Amino acid sequence: MAHDRRFRFGVQLDRPFDGMSWADSARRIEDLGYTSLFLPDHFGEQLAPLVAMTAAAAATERLVVGSLVFDNDYRHPVVLAKETATIDHLFGGRIEVGLGAGWMRSDYETSGIPMDRPGVRVDRLMEATSILRGLWSAEQVDHHGEHYEINALVGHPAPHTPGGPPLLLAGGAPRMLRFAGEHADIVGVNPSIHSGEIDTEAARDGLADRMDQKLTWVREGAGDRFDELELNAWVPVVAVTGDAASVVELVAPMFGLEGDTPTDVLDSPMTMIGSEGEIAERLLHRRERWGFSYHVVQRDSAEALAPVVAALSGT
Repeated sequence: MAHDRRFRFGVQLDRPFDGMSWADSARRIEDLGYTSLFLPDHFGEQLAPLVAMTAAAAATERLVVGSLVFDNDYRHPVVLAKETATIDHLFGGRIEVGLGAGWMRSDYETSGIPMDRPGVRVDRLMEATSILRGLWSAEQVDHHGEHYEINALVGHPAPHTPGGPPLLLAGGAPRMLRFAGEHADIVGVNPSIHSGEIDTEAARDGLADRMDQKLTWVREGAGDRFDELELNAWVPVVAVTGDAASVVELVAPMFGLEGDTPTDVLDSPMTMIGSEGEIAERLLHRRERWGFSYHVVQRDSAEALAPVVAALSGT
């Protein structure tokens, strides 16, 4: 079935809104019209995602909770399958499971978890994806791979959602995006972060010309199922303002842009800059050009962007 490509929006929180409890923060996101609350998965100053996701689901009625994204190296897929199936089971399907191969070098260094080269991390994620899908089904899982050995295991509890919760696979490089196109329900099309930290080169990889190439890789992996995918953009730069030019001038160096090129910042799926109407127009253009319909913004942007969310959600 083709995806309807209707707009929806999420917020990524690593902690409560200032002056609010976590439960009140989740309810505020729901009241503002957002579909989902996501948590990152790092070892620094943030809440633990699985516990916080469960608490947010318990505090709300409709809000979908999720991870953007779980680092596969931090969680064995048998454990992750059980935890996420439990949340899906207890809260009537209100979870989306984001999964990535890992990228933040400081997490690996501070935790002592070995950071293998990218190809090995992606191999491991591919195996984990198969195991998750299997354990979310009613079938017995036997998996004998290079990274995981699973013997005659049936996943319990059964998820509320037949076949398991929606799987969001996120990446920025060709192999990962082709795999996501082939296997995900939601594809997070991100910059490729080769250095292990968000730097200028990573930001440049989120510009429009790079996105054209990335969507080609997703299409190659998806084949005939491309129209079934929901495409997700992570948006770290949001400024609702009548003076877009000043904001562009301020953030352009982050993208390594100068001279006549800073306006390229406005076209990047990593930004929403301008008046409410200008942002809405750009989101419509991005949906037409690339298919992006699911946008996730950061905690400090949630209130300001709410009018755009109200105007576009479900359209």
